[in-house]
Amino acid sequence: MSSQKDHATTGGAPHGSHREEVLMQAIVQNGYGSTNVFNLAKIPRPKIAENEVLVRVRAAGLDRGTWHMMAGRPYLMRVIGFGFRRPKNPVPGIDVAGTVAEVGSAVTKFAVGEPVYGMSRGSFAEYAPVLEAKLADKPANLTFEQAAVVPISAGTALQALCDSGHVEQGQKVLVLGASGGVGSFAVQLAKALGAEVTGVCSPGKQDFVRSLGADHVIDYTRDDFVDGSHRYDLILDIGGNPTLARLRRALAPTGTAVVVGGEEGGDWTGGLGRSLRAPLLSRFVSQRLTMLASKERGSDLDRLSGHFQSGTVTPSLDRTFSLAEVPEAIRYLAAGDVRGKVAITVSTEEGRS
Repeated sequence: MSSQKDHATTGGAPHGSHREEVLMQAIVQNGYGSTNVFNLAKIPRPKIAENEVLVRVRAAGLDRGTWHMMAGRPYLMRVIGFGFRRPKNPVPGIDVAGTVAEVGSAVTKFAVGEPVYGMSRGSFAEYAPVLEAKLADKPANLTFEQAAVVPISAGTALQALCDSGHVEQGQKVLVLGASGGVGSFAVQLAKALGAEVTGVCSPGKQDFVRSLGADHVIDYTRDDFVDGSHRYDLILDIGGNPTLARLRRALAPTGTAVVVGGEEGGDWTGGLGRSLRAPLLSRFVSQRLTMLASKERGSDLDRLSGHFQSGTVTPSLDRTFSLAEVPEAIRYLAAGDVRGKVAITVSTEEGRS
């Protein structure tokens, strides 16, 4: 395989010119099912559009969405355009961190060689195309593995807290799923914004959630957050399954509940049904119930940059796996043992291609 220097050109090859096809290693998914749908293969290096950046991947992040895309569930995701029999994009992975290898002709914010991170289309590969609007400069104090686990999860936490939840200093915030990817960022962000934070997690993860800065921790197997002893100004329900009625009983009379996701609800809709019911019910009660349809934006990474640089928010990196170990990484994630995030190390040497 040729080196980065040979192919790291600005603006791509001239229109109509011949360019030898260059191969790269990537994880390829040609169907839905268990981890056996993933194969490590050599495929053509992707070409970029004029508004895209080609990133030489140093590390990729793994989130629950990758599992859903592997399994093809809920089935509704296939119907709405992700691919009926197989994923439209055969290379999985969204979160990416690496260096700029090539820029499209319309790109103005980034140059070849710069360390960046963001949201790509296919990050489980040696090279990944990224829209300029979904990319940001990598904070200098984060490793590539740390940066790779930020974009989707930290961006979702930011949008849930600030854009949907309108969190304010001094408010009491409850985070359901506090030990997970989004939750670990949400706890830290809420504390950085001056809230009093209670985290809900599974047995054995209380110390981890406390280490994130949570003021109070609830083990959901022993205690009920809806016991009447506390009411919260803001609840982030991240991948949980409580009914909307239970969420309301834990809310202050004019509090806000943001349903970020859910793993219940059946194979067809998953947790989407509960998410859609939340804003409908909100019209008839004093409390505000809303769902979050998170957006992939590089501007959110810019908003988060100061928190990373100051150390008020730090990515919680549980384990790293190699590109060949992606199936093992997903099994580890699905087992529910992860504290924070998991990263995939793709390249460790700057000159490798």
